[in-house]
Amino acid sequence: MAAENTFRQWKKQCLSKMDFSKKGNVDEHILHIVGFINESKSYFTTSSCSGRIILIDGICDSPDVQKQNCSWLFVTHSKCEKKDVMSGVERACGDAVFKFEPFVLHVQCKRLEDAQLLHSVAINAGFRNSGITVGKKGKIIMAVRSTHCLEVPLSHKGHVLVNEQYIDFLVEVANKKMEENQRRIERFYCCLQSAVAAENSLCMNTDATTDKSTYTRRRRRTQDKAPKASSQSPEDAV
Repeated sequence: MAAENTFRQWKKQCLSKMDFSKKGNVDEHILHIVGFINESKSYFTTSSCSGRIILIDGICDSPDVQKQNCSWLFVTHSKCEKKDVMSGVERACGDAVFKFEPFVLHVQCKRLEDAQLLHSVAINAGFRNSGITVGKKGKIIMAVRSTHCLEVPLSHKGHVLVNEQYIDFLVEVANKKMEENQRRIERFYCCLQSAVAAENSLCMNTDATTDKSTYTRRRRRTQDKAPKASSQSPEDAV
């Protein structure tokens, strides 16, 4: 009971916090998934991204283009167009990197069994880089992740390294990955609905069996305690 109360408190605190992500809200393509998970008593989401195609202008000679000093030249959570990528590359002053990042979802789970159920759903839907972590305070986090990423440098110190034909090719590859990403998201949602429904049905049947067993035991104890009828006939009692 204490663990359940703690989980409820964590959930309330997390879902009431402001969204400090760059976008500021949940991506439209996964609103149904996030809503479904957060309505469950066993789960709540801590972060998410439906998948995106981005062009980042990083610092020259920096080993990590995702540092705070980098700027986003272009981003979309749907398929992209070549003109948008070209426009972004032309504005780059440092090392521009074109990336596709697939759907990612972090979910805190009440029990390890709940995390294992979600992990199975994710793997079956094609998110084969998914995993479970358990924190020091007992927080169980299930991360839904995929491996079909893309990351390509397009410029260095503001100088474009590739021609327009290659950018055409990259856009085509990234858009195909986005299409596959969206198919996996829908598979994940369908599998999740089925798995949760099956789990709830199993729990209801288990509870019903437990209640019936408890009733039977109580009835037997009541019968055992009841006074037994005398085997004497009226004549013998006189």
